[in-house]
Amino acid sequence: MSLFKPKRTYKFNPHTLSYEKVVVTVREKVKKISFTVAFGLVLGVLFMILGYQFVDSPKERVMKREIAQYKRQLASINKRLARDEKVLSDLESRDDDIYRVIFESAPIPESVRKSGIGGVERYSDLEGYECAEEIKATAQRLDDLSKRLYVQSVSFDEISMMARNKQERLAALPAIMPVRKNQCKLVSGFGSRYHPILHRHRMHTGVDLTARRGTPVYATADGKVTTAGRDGKGLSGYGITVVVNHGYGFQTLYAHLNDVTVRPGQKVKRGELVGHVGATGLAQGPHLHYEVIQNGNKVNPVYYFFNDLTPSEYEEVIEAGNQENQCLS
Repeated sequence: MSLFKPKRTYKFNPHTLSYEKVVVTVREKVKKISFTVAFGLVLGVLFMILGYQFVDSPKERVMKREIAQYKRQLASINKRLARDEKVLSDLESRDDDIYRVIFESAPIPESVRKSGIGGVERYSDLEGYECAEEIKATAQRLDDLSKRLYVQSVSFDEISMMARNKQERLAALPAIMPVRKNQCKLVSGFGSRYHPILHRHRMHTGVDLTARRGTPVYATADGKVTTAGRDGKGLSGYGITVVVNHGYGFQTLYAHLNDVTVRPGQKVKRGELVGHVGATGLAQGPHLHYEVIQNGNKVNPVYYFFNDLTPSEYEEVIEAGNQENQCLS
């Protein structure tokens, strides 16, 4: 015998004034069950929507923490990039305004330092993400920094090479007078002068230093002798001449010599004897005609006498060289 009796439902009938048993049909049962299930499904879907909207799943919480961490790291990287860019800008300024000025080298053009890298599609694979613009901007800054670092590295290599060659460059600079200052006098400077033999004005491409015949003439910088003798190629009228190639764009010429003490191809040092004062060629009296050629152009030799002269003596030589008078050759 069962301990539990099935539950029965009764309904009061006002007409008979008695309780009558309620009989539920199968159709009504199915309808009731269907309504209950549908209501539950609707309620469940509603709770799921609200849950997905306002409540994160464990996986989503982990991903959000990771994204927040990535954003913090990206911000930190951009701060470090800003510091590195500032340091690099300082190095670039020193390179252009100090190092290259010291070595008389042209600064690197801005267009070379900050030229772009790659094409327009270089960052296309970074698009479509939540932080795409920030990531692309950071990637572009990194590429620009890499390019500038490469250019600066090459520049420092050049500066290093120039520093190693500085001593050679200084030795190649015509920095002394070709005749000792107490043994000569500057009588005609650089510029248009009247020629005593040709009887006309013409460009005087050097300076004339009067001295006794046989006075020693010295190389004004280290170099190699290219001409030593009378009437070299293109040197008509210069008499016995010595030409020295010093490298780095410099050459010096010593004309109207009485004799030479060097030969073509010989290497000479600054202050080494190359000949003696004479009056050969188109010369009016013993003197040395001295020229300085820089990068193929004849320049005023007086500006290269600074090693031998005091400031007051240098001013006197400059003033004497600027006087328009008659040259000796």
